[in-house]
Amino acid sequence: MIARAQAPIGVFGGTFDPIHYGHLRTGYELLKTLELGEVRYLPCAEPPHRGRPLAPGKLRLEMVSAALAGQPGLVADDRELRRGGPSYSVVTLIDMRREFPDCPLCLIVGMDAFLGFPAWHRWRELFELAHVIVARRPGWAAEIPALLKAELENRETGDAGDLHRAKAGFIYIHTVTQLEISSTAIRKMSATGGEPRFLVPDSVCEIIKQSGCYTGPSTTKGKAFD
Repeated sequence: MIARAQAPIGVFGGTFDPIHYGHLRTGYELLKTLELGEVRYLPCAEPPHRGRPLAPGKLRLEMVSAALAGQPGLVADDRELRRGGPSYSVVTLIDMRREFPDCPLCLIVGMDAFLGFPAWHRWRELFELAHVIVARRPGWAAEIPALLKAELENRETGDAGDLHRAKAGFIYIHTVTQLEISSTAIRKMSATGGEPRFLVPDSVCEIIKQSGCYTGPSTTKGKAFD
């Protein structure tokens, strides 16, 4: 058991177009293994570095809420959709820091996203507002950009307790179970009449089916956050 004053809040952003079991398993493992107070899933309005989501924000939020229903500690958060415009993580964390001034915040990102940090809006400020948890696939390795390597050398910790004892500033790399599920593949499957059962929760599968949100030629075009 980790000694703590207030359990950290995990901040897990993405298009969730749609949310699938890979997203859910990652959040659940981090919640339990790192003893987070909760993990908040934030569907973005406009991803700054990728194509626009295909499903509208309201529907993506509905899918996220349905997927998390009944799971203690996993929470849907609509603040980026309410704010609109480009969903910059630094702006989201500033907003959350106002709401939770004394609570550790943990920005959850995949390794690919982490390697792209130097291109993010006001990226160095992220470490002043939150810890960064990098969810890494087993055996995954890559060349770290020089700018990011300096931050990693100064901030990386292998002690999950640091995420509880300080409000921000650490980088923690954690290996998570890799489920080979892709939102892009789910959209393509749905567009051709397939049903993504067992790739997404049944409640999400039903929303996709009833809304027809991934039917039509545009479904297989563009690049979205998986």
